[in-house]
Amino acid sequence: MGNREDLLDGATRCLYDKGYARTTLRDIAGAAGVSMAAVGYHYGSTEALLNAALIRAIEEWGAEFGRALAPGGQDSGVRRHEAMYDRIIDSVSAHAPMALASFEAFVQAQRTSEMREQIAAGQREGRRGLAAMLSGTPEQAVADDTARTLGSVQLALITGLIVQWLTDPENAPSGADVVEGLRALSAGMRD
Repeated sequence: MGNREDLLDGATRCLYDKGYARTTLRDIAGAAGVSMAAVGYHYGSTEALLNAALIRAIEEWGAEFGRALAPGGQDSGVRRHEAMYDRIIDSVSAHAPMALASFEAFVQAQRTSEMREQIAAGQREGRRGLAAMLSGTPEQAVADDTARTLGSVQLALITGLIVQWLTDPENAPSGADVVEGLRALSAGMRD
């Protein structure tokens, strides 16, 4: 591996260990085992390297998260949804630094148009994929309005669940709690 990849690996480890705001040039160079000057040579700035590491973290978390969303067992109906939320919770618990780095990327993306577009594209793809999974429709056949409605609501639920587990795991809901909350919400919307 060359210095460029070593730096990206080091920056990614620092993100997971210290977070975006607390990671310094010295931290990255030390983790990568290269000189601090190498950051400027290969990435132009510490910020550019950290942004590249954030994108990598999002990709790593996306791959891990995809495994958590994959249907498991022969569950159907309510139990299938409870099990899916429980797998998400297990994934957040097992990979909290990855999840946290992804959330840091959302904040940083407000200052970096390239990162914002990459995250937005990932969200569009995620909404479509979630709508396909929930509706049992092939992803390419999911209508735009279904992705925008069903996929968006599911993405909002998942994002909120992750935030709760990252900030207050002792009081965050279980998969069964989420499904029960959805039932209560649905009952309150009947005409």
